[in-house]
Amino acid sequence: MKPSVYVETSVIGHLAAWPQRDVIVLAHQIATQKWWETAFDKFELFVSRMVVQECTAGDENAARQRMEIVKKMQILITTPQAEALAANLIRGHAVPETEPEDALHIALAAIHGIQFLVTWNCRHIANVTNRAAIEGVCRLAGFEAPVICTPEELLEV
Repeated sequence: MKPSVYVETSVIGHLAAWPQRDVIVLAHQIATQKWWETAFDKFELFVSRMVVQECTAGDENAARQRMEIVKKMQILITTPQAEALAANLIRGHAVPETEPEDALHIALAAIHGIQFLVTWNCRHIANVTNRAAIEGVCRLAGFEAPVICTPEELLEV
C-alpha cells in the first residue's frame, strides 16, 4: 500500500502558477513540479472540499488549471470530529486563531489517518516551532498527527 498524502492548497498553487521571479519561490515551484512527476506513482493523494473551494477562487483561468490538478485526487470528507480537532488546535495554540483553515487542513489529515500533509505554508502549518503543539493536541484527541512537510522533503520517499 502506498503512503497517503494530504495535498494542501499552496502545493497546487505552486504547480499551477507561472514561474516566479523570486528565486526562492521559483525553487519551490521547481521542487513541487519534480515531486508531482512521480507523486501518483509513489503516493495515494488526497485533498478536501476546502482545498477544492480554495482552488476555485481568483482568476478564472488559473482556477481552471488548479481544478485540473485537484480532480485527479480523492476528496476527504469534513466531519464534526475534524472540526472539533481544528478548534482544539486553535485553543491549544498549535495554530493561530486567525488561521482556522490551516487548523482544518491538519485536522482532516489527522482524523482520516493520512500519513503526510504536504504544504508550502511554512508560517502556520510546516513550522517546526508549532510541531510539538500540533502533535500534542492531536494525540490528546486520540489521533496521530500527519508528518507535515514540503514537496521537496517527499522527493526521496
